[in-house]
Order: sequence, then C-alpha cells, then structure tokens
Amino acid sequence: MRVLHVVGARPNFMKAAPVHRALAARGAEQQLVHTGQHYDEKMSRIFFVELDLPAPDVDLGVGSGTHAAQTADVMKRIEPVIDSYAPDWVLVYGDVNSTVAAALVAAKLLRPVAHVEAGLRSGDRTMPEEINRIVTDHVCDLLFTPSPDGDENLRAEGVPAERIRRVGNVMIDTLARLHGAAGERPVLRDVGLLTDGAPRPYVLVTLHRPSNVDDPARLQRIGGVLEELAGRMAVVFPVHPRTRDRLQRAGLRLDGGGLRLIEPVGYLDFLHLQSHARAVLTDSGGIQEETTWLGVPCLTLRPNTERPITITEGTNRLAGAHMETLAAEVLEAAQSGRRDERRPALWDGRAAERIADVILQ
Repeated sequence: MRVLHVVGARPNFMKAAPVHRALAARGAEQQLVHTGQHYDEKMSRIFFVELDLPAPDVDLGVGSGTHAAQTADVMKRIEPVIDSYAPDWVLVYGDVNSTVAAALVAAKLLRPVAHVEAGLRSGDRTMPEEINRIVTDHVCDLLFTPSPDGDENLRAEGVPAERIRRVGNVMIDTLARLHGAAGERPVLRDVGLLTDGAPRPYVLVTLHRPSNVDDPARLQRIGGVLEELAGRMAVVFPVHPRTRDRLQRAGLRLDGGGLRLIEPVGYLDFLHLQSHARAVLTDSGGIQEETTWLGVPCLTLRPNTERPITITEGTNRLAGAHMETLAAEVLEAAQSGRRDERRPALWDGRAAERIADVILQ
C-alpha cells in the first residue's frame, strides 16, 4: 500500500501527523509532500519537529500568492509527483488551497483520493475555504468526517453513503498525545504571566481571516476592543504574519495596558497558552475544536462556523455581532469558568487509527 500525504499549512500538519503514524504502524509505504503554502519557520517548519512528522519527501516551495495563483502553482508542481509515485491513495487534509489543488490533480490522474476532515460547511461562500471544502469533497473517493453534521451535509449534497466514513477528529489525536508535553513549556514565564509559579488570568487572541484584518476600519474597531480588554485583564496575541502586515498598514500599534503582542509560536507553546487561558478570542476553525476538548471558553469572531458541534456540544460561541459589547462578552466568558465535561463522540484520540484501517481495507 502506497500512500501520498499532501500538506501545505500548519492546521494540515496536526491532522496528517497521527494518520502518518497510524499508517506507518500498519506497514504502509508513505510519501509526504509539503506544498510550501506556509513557508515561515514559525508557521511551518517547527511543526514538523514538534509533531514528530518526518521531513517532507518533496517540498514544492509554492509560497504566497493570490488564491488562483497559489492553487495553480500547487496543481502544476504536484502533478508530476503524483504521476511518478503512483500512490494507491492520496490523502488531503482540511480546507486550504493546497487541499483542493491536490485533490483535483489526483482525481484527474485517476488516483484514489481521500479527504480528512470532510463535510464541514459554514454556508458562507464568501469564504475561500468554503469553496475549497465543497470542491474537494465532490472529487474525492473517500470522505472522513469528524462529526455527525459532516455526514448530514454530504448526504444533503447527494454524496453516496458508501463514500462517507465518520472517524472523529484527527486534530484531537495530536492534542491528546502532546497535551502533557505542552504543559512543560515555559512560554507563560517568557511573556511575563507567571506569579509565584501560577499563571495570571489572561485572554488568548488569534486573528488572521481577511474579513477581520483586511478592512482597516474593522481592524481598528477590533484593536479598540483588545485595548479595552487589556485594561481589565492581560491579553496575549501571537500575531500572524498577515495580521501584522495589516496592522502596520493601518498604522495600529496596539500598546494598551496588559496587551502582549508576540511572534507566532510553535504548536506546543500555543497549546500551553490555550490550556491556561481564561478565554480565547479567535477567528480560526481549529481553535474552536481544541478549546472544546480543553474545556476553555471560546468566542469566535465570525458570523458563522463550519464547526457547529463546538457550539452545541462544546465551549464555543459566535461573537462580535455588536462590536461595542465584544469586550464585555469576552470578560463574561473569562469569568464563566472551564467546562471539561463535554467532548463530542469519537474525539477520543483514535481517529487516525480508524482512518488507517479504512485505507488499508
């Protein structure tokens, strides 16, 4: 059995690592292709080390670009790789441009292709990721879903039941395996949030989606919220390179009170920051899932989510409908306390084993 994995952005790495490990334990021959969609050291390379992923067999070195240019570059560069390796299965992960590009090429080369984290839908086609999800799911032969809503979405779109396998959430596999190691990280000490060895209360923030950071007026309003929060509680904000660029263009310095803008951190440091936060404010998809498993209150700065199970069974809620009350919403969540008792079915750290068994069958 020859399996080719395609990854391109850091959420893909957390999903691919346990699947690669599970297939290796079952004797599969594997090739790992990194498209280079995320190429910054903090946003990409360090994750291979921390997640114990082998160095990529192929690095396409695509880099940044418009959605069309990036997708096209991945397609052009990955075609000869798939053609020469002749895998029995191509595995693609998540919803980034690399995902849809590799799925399209594999399907046209008549190579079986499977999508890990299939079936998620936000209903918002203004999000490039939503287009990627839909197209990927409809060209793949196997669709591995993390939750019941994924199955329902696919069936509603006419996908045959035999192509759908609910296996659980592979990103939780990685979180569960490395949670203990993350607990040993010194990142809270490094950012000055330890008092007598105990974490001080803080809110963790991540922002990167165009809908939040590309509009200078909206970014200005969000910045005001963060500064208001920082007057009441420490705020830790690892700044995505895209977001830092937009902040600089808008002339925003964000230097209020307890606000700590730091460089992007590796997976273990970020997991440590999530684990000890009183609340998380984010526009990320994966963080909604991680905070659900960790029991940390999460406010998602978006009008919708492709992960509704994090709301119905987890700790997530949509926020920001009224920007003037957002700081109060975050503070209320931070004071509400942790909820460790609710974790969705099959978010048990064994999703990758189920995927590997289906692939080998």
